[in-house]
Amino acid sequence: GLHRRMLRPLLAQAVKLIAVSEFEVNLFQKELQLPDKQFAIISNGVEHLPDISTLERATEGASNSPLIVSIGRLVRYKGHQRVIAALPKVLEQIPDTRLRIVGVGPYEPVLRKMVRKLGIADHVEIRPVPGGDWTGMASLIARANLVTLLSEHEGQGIAVLEALALNRPVLVANTSALQEFADRGLVRAVPLESTPEKVAEAVVGQIRQPLLPPKIQLPTWDDCATELFDLYQSVVKKAVYVS
Repeated sequence: GLHRRMLRPLLAQAVKLIAVSEFEVNLFQKELQLPDKQFAIISNGVEHLPDISTLERATEGASNSPLIVSIGRLVRYKGHQRVIAALPKVLEQIPDTRLRIVGVGPYEPVLRKMVRKLGIADHVEIRPVPGGDWTGMASLIARANLVTLLSEHEGQGIAVLEALALNRPVLVANTSALQEFADRGLVRAVPLESTPEKVAEAVVGQIRQPLLPPKIQLPTWDDCATELFDLYQSVVKKAVYVS
């Protein structure tokens, strides 16, 4: 907060401030006390999905056990520990459930220790997908019974967009930009402060009776670049007209 307030005099001079979500607009508008018209929302782009035949070949022979995939850097705020804490309760109802945590980061030793302490090592795998292997990541998401992102805060939530584009059920924490997905009826959400029992209840519900929204159109990097270019042009044209 202090950092943002120190930046206010500089940011206030901008003709436009670009955010990636309504959440970011609301956050910065409130903290910086700047008018709504000064903000524009332009989504980040995501990689093009492999064609469905490629994904079908990549998922052949996959286990029939329910798979939960938690995606994100291995840092505390991403919330992987919330899914781990809930897994014992999930296993009481769906015994063969597996959890795959995808990412790298300094919180990995804490997560592994937690897994061992809960006695669920046989059901949890913590391993990244190699950088640039988009087919591998998409194939993993495509065979997931549930994708989770129980993060404390997200500016947009690209992993959620990718999961929805592959028509997978998603469970998020009702925080920051993640709540926008729930408000649109695309995902289910749980309060961030939920107990492991409550998270497990939501996980089981999404596995047994998944919310599967209609297939959505992913914003591409070309879309992002086009919107940015149009915005830049409009700003320059206004400046030339005024001068």
